[in-house]
Parts: sequence; structure tokens; C-alpha cells
Amino acid sequence: MLGTQIRPARPDDEEGIRRFLSGLSLHTQTLRFFSGLGRPAAGLVRALIAVDECRDALVMTLNGEIIGHAMSYRGDATDVEIAVVVTDRWQGCGLGPRLIDTLLLRASIRGATTVGMDVLGENRRVLRLIRRIWPSATMKVTSGSVEVTAMIHEAAVFAEQRSGASPLTT
Repeated sequence: MLGTQIRPARPDDEEGIRRFLSGLSLHTQTLRFFSGLGRPAAGLVRALIAVDECRDALVMTLNGEIIGHAMSYRGDATDVEIAVVVTDRWQGCGLGPRLIDTLLLRASIRGATTVGMDVLGENRRVLRLIRRIWPSATMKVTSGSVEVTAMIHEAAVFAEQRSGASPLTT
């Protein structure tokens, strides 16, 4: 979507992330966090903007307002675990896949080859997206969630077919 920008999260994004999370519907909060948030705790907000040798976090902005968030961290069973959420108003516009593309590009540059994620079983939109991006992904249902494991290079092929943009602009 024109006018959006993807950039690494920064410490000064704390208030913007708090507003972003508070603006998500209960349904979207539950799909992303497996629970409603109420007022986001300071520790959660800080964890979502933390960037270090084990974690990466990106925000997508439109006119200075955060409308999407993606994060990764070193996984146990995979090289990197990811989580992504886009504000309700902009869901279905291709912003989630752009966040994923950028996050996985950054992870692959650091040597990651496998990606994992936990998806709530009722999150059909994301499960369809995963099947499209990673047709050979392994999906294991556990207690209402789906543990997904895939190869990052499959997503890179998907991204190359769709986008000629720089990984930090859309």
C-alpha cells in the first residue's frame, strides 16, 4: 500500500505500540496473542519493540501512525520464530505478507533457514496465507493452535515474484 513504511522498532515507539495494541479489536488481539489485552502492560510493550542479537522487531507506519507489527526471535525447533499483526482497518490489504517478507529477509541475512510460528486454529486467513507462501510447511495441531515449521527460502521466492520494492519501503 502506498505511503506505508516498514522500519525497525525503536525505543521511542513505546507509546505508538501501546496505542496500536489498544486499537486492535478483541478478535484481532486474541488471534495474535491468544488472549485479549485490555490495557497493554509496559513489559509487553517493551518486549514488542526489543531488538537485539536474539530478537528483531519491525513496525509498519502510515502517516507516522503504527498500523502493523512483526517480530522474530531465535527459536528452539527452528532458527527463527515469528509473529505478525496488522490493525483491523488494514487487514486483507497485503500488509502482513510485506511485514513477513521483510522480517524473513532480515533473519536470512543473519543465517536463519527455518521459520516457525504458532497460529490459533481459528485464524483461517493466516493459515491460508501460510499454505500459499509455504506449500510444504509442516503444520501440527496442538491444543487449539497450529505449530507451523517452514523453510525461509520458499517465502523468499514468493516475495521475489511479487515485489521489486526495497525491503524497508512499500
